[in-house]
Amino acid sequence: MRALVAVSVLLVAACSTPEPGGNAPSKAPAPQGLKVEEVAAGFEHAWDIGFLKDGSMLVTERPGRIKLVKNGQVTPVEVDLGDVQVRGEGGLMGLVIHPDGQRFTACYNTARDVRLVTFRLDGTKATKTTDLVTGMPSNSSGRHSGCRPTLAPDGTMFVATGDIAQGRNPQDKTSLGGKVLRIDAETGEGAKGNPFAGSSNANERRIYTYGHRNVQGVVVRPDSGQVFSSEHGPDVDDEVNLLKAGANYGWDPSKGGTQGGYDESVPMTDLKRFPDAIPAVWSSGSPTEAICQAAFWNGKLAITALKGSKLLLFTLDKDGKVQNVAIPEELNGKYGRLRAARTAPDGSLYITSSNGTNDKLLRLTGDV
Repeated sequence: MRALVAVSVLLVAACSTPEPGGNAPSKAPAPQGLKVEEVAAGFEHAWDIGFLKDGSMLVTERPGRIKLVKNGQVTPVEVDLGDVQVRGEGGLMGLVIHPDGQRFTACYNTARDVRLVTFRLDGTKATKTTDLVTGMPSNSSGRHSGCRPTLAPDGTMFVATGDIAQGRNPQDKTSLGGKVLRIDAETGEGAKGNPFAGSSNANERRIYTYGHRNVQGVVVRPDSGQVFSSEHGPDVDDEVNLLKAGANYGWDPSKGGTQGGYDESVPMTDLKRFPDAIPAVWSSGSPTEAICQAAFWNGKLAITALKGSKLLLFTLDKDGKVQNVAIPEELNGKYGRLRAARTAPDGSLYITSSNGTNDKLLRLTGDV
């Protein structure tokens, strides 16, 4: 493992977009400092991170590889991923470790769909055990594939999906595209207590929220159980959303089914068409940052940014409203596009770069 590089970092506050009729949040207080450690390098589009019980980690790479990282050493995992289709934004994406520490579920594109598949890990070899959820829509170009799974404290699994740039998907509750799902982590069926649990359609029973564009991250707030998502906007308005079971988040590029293509000029949250849609708690406005994965770290909501090449730290009040947003200078443009963000069992934050060449796994500690 490379030596720890301790860097005292000032956070530059970046105000979020205020809610309609509200006030812009105040500037973030200066932190005590941030320490950045380069744990490993040499990845290609490192997409997600999972922590194993022995302190090692699994890292997915979009081209269809999984790496085991232990004590700074990177070892390929022997696993059959021959059905992964790698095109554009698609390929091997999110990953989550099950509580038993032996199984993990990964999300990837195939020639037919985007699917969640559970594997059992034995050393550096993984064997497929279950096709957990199949039939999530997939674009042959890979566009807007999503796809990020996260375990909730009650053992259910949230899954962030993309709309695959097809206009009807976000508002169609029989489609799994453009949604946040909540499923049973063992069976892949809709979890008990879901908002549409009584539906005759299996896909609708899995839906937690709908009306999304391309959700890249979903995370549960430890102290409250609130669920937040991070989502790509078109040319404006990346969003951080506080999720409410059964709610519509207002993305509808089909204009109520009247538009045959994919009209990205519509608002991310179209309150005119959907007066009951839930506005974002934060929006990037213009330009977008291409925000990605979300994690709670030291009480802050930490979200990586691809295009913005930075980490954003959101201070939230108890109701989930954004008070301020801060940007660590040491991560602002230094490592390029930042994608994964997972909080480790020891309380540190791990993130990855996603530039496609010599991507890095970074460990963050410090008082922020």
